[in-house]
Amino acid sequence: MAGFLASLLAGGATVLGALPILRLQRPSEQQQNLLLGFAAGVMLAASFFSLIIPGIEQAQAMGAGRMQASATVISAVLLGGAVLAKINAAVSPVEKLGWTDAKGPARRAWLFVAAITLHNFPEGMAVGISFGTGDMQVGVTTAVGIGVQNVAEGLAVAGALASIGYSSGKAVLAALATGLVEPVAGLFGAALIVIAQPLLPWGLGFAAGAMIYIVASEIIPDAHARIPGGGRATTGIMVGLAAMMFLDTTLG
Repeated sequence: MAGFLASLLAGGATVLGALPILRLQRPSEQQQNLLLGFAAGVMLAASFFSLIIPGIEQAQAMGAGRMQASATVISAVLLGGAVLAKINAAVSPVEKLGWTDAKGPARRAWLFVAAITLHNFPEGMAVGISFGTGDMQVGVTTAVGIGVQNVAEGLAVAGALASIGYSSGKAVLAALATGLVEPVAGLFGAALIVIAQPLLPWGLGFAAGAMIYIVASEIIPDAHARIPGGGRATTGIMVGLAAMMFLDTTLG
């Protein structure tokens, strides 16, 4: 239940980032890249400090040697990335809903929203799994880190939809909807780990691999497609990485 509630709050943080759209104009390309970079940096730090390292520690606590524990989590990371890559290749939410008729900016905006919604599932699962460890500090750190980057994503989603003619209210609601897949995934992840404790290192590594895949295949390429060279995306990545590292080393 703690994992479910924490993932609900983390997912709901998307609406906090989207609220400025009610009063502000759409973020500039540079600002969007800064926000995307920040989200990527937070996700990368969370993947390593909140998922991969604790996963190795959990495997060792269950009796695995250092090499076996590392190999287990590494395999889970690669599996998580591979599974998400297959899902991305086989099922395009935009195509299934017939949004491919949209051209230019509209199509790109909906592709971005679909990508954010898709990657919020492993994020929510990561929160649920982190609480499934029984270590509340690890759970809180993961939930806060993902919630912080969800604020940035909420602003990016709402801004993208507002830019193609949607009202600010609808844009904010859409941003909230993208985050509400997280509590569903959080409940699933927490329940899975409670029922099958030996799967914990695999679950942590799998969630980390999925998050790293999203950063590498969606967020960074999108930033470079918007502005050659990425604009301020690299600055955002470094700031987000530093912020999440601080949260992990102080709260964890």
